[in-house]
Amino acid sequence: MLGLRKAASVRNGLSRFYSSNALTHYDVCIIGGGHAGCEAAAGAARTGARTLLLTQKLETIGELSCNPSIGGIGKGTLVREVDALDGLMGRVADKAGIQFYMLNRSKGPSGWGPRAQIDRKIYKRSMQDILHNYPSLDIRAGSVFDLIFDHSELGKGQWGKVSGVKLESGDVISCSQVVICTGTFLSGEIHIGLKRFPAGRIDEAPSIGLSASLNAAGFKLGRLQTGTPARLDGKTIDFSNMEKQVGDADPIPFSFLNGVVDNVDNQLICYRTNTTTETHQVIRDNLHLSCHIQETKKGPRYCPSLEAKVLRFGHKARHTVWLEPEGYDSDVIYPNGISCSMPEELQEPMMRTIPAYGVEYDHVDARELGPTLETKRIKGLFLAGQINGTTGYEEAAAQGIVAGINAGLSSQQKPAFVLTRADGFTGVMIDDLIVKGAEEPYRMFTTRSEYRMTIRSDNADLRLTEKARTAGIISDHRWSVFTNTRQTMKDITAILKSFDLSPHIWRQHGFEVQLNGIRKSAFELLRKPETNCADLKVVLPELSDIDPRILARIDIDGRYDPHLCRQQADLQAFMEDESLLLDPQMDYTLVPGLSSEIIERLSRVRPTTAGLAKRMEGMTPSSFIALLKHAKRTWGQSTSDNTVPV
Repeated sequence: MLGLRKAASVRNGLSRFYSSNALTHYDVCIIGGGHAGCEAAAGAARTGARTLLLTQKLETIGELSCNPSIGGIGKGTLVREVDALDGLMGRVADKAGIQFYMLNRSKGPSGWGPRAQIDRKIYKRSMQDILHNYPSLDIRAGSVFDLIFDHSELGKGQWGKVSGVKLESGDVISCSQVVICTGTFLSGEIHIGLKRFPAGRIDEAPSIGLSASLNAAGFKLGRLQTGTPARLDGKTIDFSNMEKQVGDADPIPFSFLNGVVDNVDNQLICYRTNTTTETHQVIRDNLHLSCHIQETKKGPRYCPSLEAKVLRFGHKARHTVWLEPEGYDSDVIYPNGISCSMPEELQEPMMRTIPAYGVEYDHVDARELGPTLETKRIKGLFLAGQINGTTGYEEAAAQGIVAGINAGLSSQQKPAFVLTRADGFTGVMIDDLIVKGAEEPYRMFTTRSEYRMTIRSDNADLRLTEKARTAGIISDHRWSVFTNTRQTMKDITAILKSFDLSPHIWRQHGFEVQLNGIRKSAFELLRKPETNCADLKVVLPELSDIDPRILARIDIDGRYDPHLCRQQADLQAFMEDESLLLDPQMDYTLVPGLSSEIIERLSRVRPTTAGLAKRMEGMTPSSFIALLKHAKRTWGQSTSDNTVPV
């Protein structure tokens, strides 16, 4: 008999267990308790759907499987977007952060990357505390062996629709929506040297049945790789000759609900060191002993293993290694930059610690998905996280929240919640995945977006919270905080725009302006990097009563204001393409002028908008025009009709 943990019943580590027959039907089942699963479970529950989170081990919910950090370049913006949708990762990171650092601060705000070192134990405990007390959410320990499908009354092009899940115990739980968030557990296999054995994480069994179930349904499965480094004993390391990295004195929280982070006055130090030519020679001499590096499966390009670095960058004598603490009550150090899957007998002399390992796992071709992350061939089946070919906690969380929200909405026959490339990095990532797929583990960077001046980390709430409120997934508390912030920003911006002075008067107040006789507003002065709202208090003393963080956001708006006008035209053109819906079940062989190659690509992706079709790999201008003419003649309609493509 499996234990069902009622979310609202868990207090202070105490729990009540129910028989497996107590609750056998849910609206939504989430499979997996990693970062995608946590956000998917909370997101589905926020829609009002009766939600069940299924995980192999209750105690590993919210586990940081690899590096003890959240955020980074591009990734930090994803965390803030998850928070703007009322997600969990940002709030938990603010509680568990032990060092906060804004990457790329010397560059423009559109490239800033909020990042935090995380105490593993605090993060996991805080995430579990929230989920165990989340309304409409139950949590159950159990391994899913198979999915149950209904093959009656199917739409065109559908193979089946979800009707439940079957556990390894034999128990069956009925549901209309399933979100698979299995991470590296989907037929996972660990590699250490030439040894390989089934596992999703060290000492944790993989999920085998689900791969077979997806394969039987006709999904195209591939294999990807990732890895994790050895952990070091901090008591044995001489840090004296290493470069120190200290945290920001005034950290910017991930969550828009927080004014400060919990551990602002207790931040730990990270250290920078590097590999040596001797380390590289050991790797070169023993590459034949690593099955992980010999395999043809692709690992992450932007976070390669040490073996891959030595092979790819043979001319480099050293590679940077960041030594990162794993928590307040731990001596364990995470050496960021040297993930490795060499045999233990080689790793131990090199690093004198616990062996690291590589993981190989199944993933689904993300072109099988639509923009809600629901699969095209199975109604009610959503995929999120590494199963879609991504890498990283933040990418998983962002997919999880979108998939969970849409699963919850779909279970109640409510309109879908779709994020486009113009809405945020989450929309960029999903669009990249469903249009191009992932030949190697996908990682988010700011450079992936063509609209990064408008989708910055500082304005995620202004971009997304109102849209999410309309969908019914924003709490009253967050809505109140957001509307107050937005109104204050509007009021202060209006004051700055209405206050103008001649160049001579501005100069008398100490501001460098061109003496051209043209009056300038206070807001226009913010275009100069050396001017900010704090400086303007000498002429506008009422700014002294405003939260400095809000003033800092207005500084950024002022800096980018002249550029945003130009980008707005690009956004308008983009939305025109997105507004034309395409029939995903269109018979592309009937479109005059399409080559067999384009027909094959369209049949694989089945784009739901003209914009998606235009961005498809291999799509030519002439083919796009032919497709557009055919669509307008046979089926095209505007999204203003509130029609959502199947």
